[in-house]
Amino acid sequence: MKKSECARPSTPDTGTVGPLRDLLLRWREDASGTYQTWFLWEERLKNFRSIRRGIGEVVREIEQGTFGNVYKGSSLETVVGSIAEQRQIFKGADHAFLWKPKLRIPDIYENHANQLAFARFLDRCVCCSDEDTILESIQALDRQRIKGLGPAVGNLLYFLHPTLAPPFNTAMVKGYNRLTGARVKLGRWDEYLAMRSGMLRLNEQYRDMLSNDLGALAGLLFDLGVERYPAPPQEDDPHARATWERDLADVQTTAKKFEKSRTTAEKEDRTHTEIQGWLRDLGQALGFAVWVAANDRGRSLGTGRLGDGCLEALPSVLGEGPGAEAVRLIDVLWLDPASGRVAGAFEVEHTTSIYSGVVRLLDLALGSAAGTAHGLFLVAPDEREEDVRAQLRRPAFSRVSDLQVRYLPYSELERHREAIARFGQGMKPIEALARRLV
Repeated sequence: MKKSECARPSTPDTGTVGPLRDLLLRWREDASGTYQTWFLWEERLKNFRSIRRGIGEVVREIEQGTFGNVYKGSSLETVVGSIAEQRQIFKGADHAFLWKPKLRIPDIYENHANQLAFARFLDRCVCCSDEDTILESIQALDRQRIKGLGPAVGNLLYFLHPTLAPPFNTAMVKGYNRLTGARVKLGRWDEYLAMRSGMLRLNEQYRDMLSNDLGALAGLLFDLGVERYPAPPQEDDPHARATWERDLADVQTTAKKFEKSRTTAEKEDRTHTEIQGWLRDLGQALGFAVWVAANDRGRSLGTGRLGDGCLEALPSVLGEGPGAEAVRLIDVLWLDPASGRVAGAFEVEHTTSIYSGVVRLLDLALGSAAGTAHGLFLVAPDEREEDVRAQLRRPAFSRVSDLQVRYLPYSELERHREAIARFGQGMKPIEALARRLV
């Protein structure tokens, strides 16, 4: 692979070291920046395993010849769609995979050989754990010269190997170029790899303020790319430094255009937590032991925490069995206090990808002896019912019909929860409220 002729040195000049550290300090504390709204967002972590599993499903379907020749309705659309829903930073992630008939791209739908090469690439990356194999796989895919299949695939790689493969989109590239003075372009794997090398060096240099997970640095680049923040000056010029510091100080003034996305994200988190709280309280009133998702337990709710009064650990038959990592992240579980078996499992899908929630329910039902083949509920706003039904009609969820996953609308839960808490027994009242999906 030829090194990009356009890529200049991929790390900033020493003159930016002080300013960049100042920028990182402000960025980490900014309630509207991607560090707070996306990287520290609890729901982000829940998606890694489900996306990994979805990529495995894409590979399986291609190898078995059942993938088909269209993007819409495919297992690939399901996976990429769940990435695109990862708040603003991944908005538009599906554009690169949409079939463009006039251009015949990306050429993995009509060309079966290309489709198989794509599957082999994904399979190798799913199974590997080392940097060399990832790089060799990228180079092998690049040699195939599959028209229209470029570094947007890096977004899939990120959810497989977040410490080794950064995500890649227009805003991140713009931010990287503004920060480093490079001229990385979209659409070529060598450009992606050059940017990756520079990002790894930056990440190592500022590890104390970033993370092993390259998503943190990618979030900073995204914010620079959309001009939420001005990039530090390239030269050690006192006048340029002073000008940049004034611009940085003005960020709070210009932040109003980003305020809407921040307040929307906060409202989504509050609503999600509130619904979890309803389910927690209702489960306890009905006499169940209640488990709240491990990464949500510390969320504020009323005068306490969401995890108050809930189990501190899952019963061993759940916490040590297959799929335990996913089970711990299910929003709310109701368990029989005597046997530890799951009576009801609830995934709250306020605005996040329905795909990830369904995968966690499947892991519980199919991978644990204490799981349940019934009592599986997707809890969502009334207006998302058709979205929920459409998602479950996808081939990737063919097992759902056997498991009788039900849809529980917010309005029904809100209207009847107090009466159920006072007079209800067992799972029957909730089952009566919920609607069958398939």
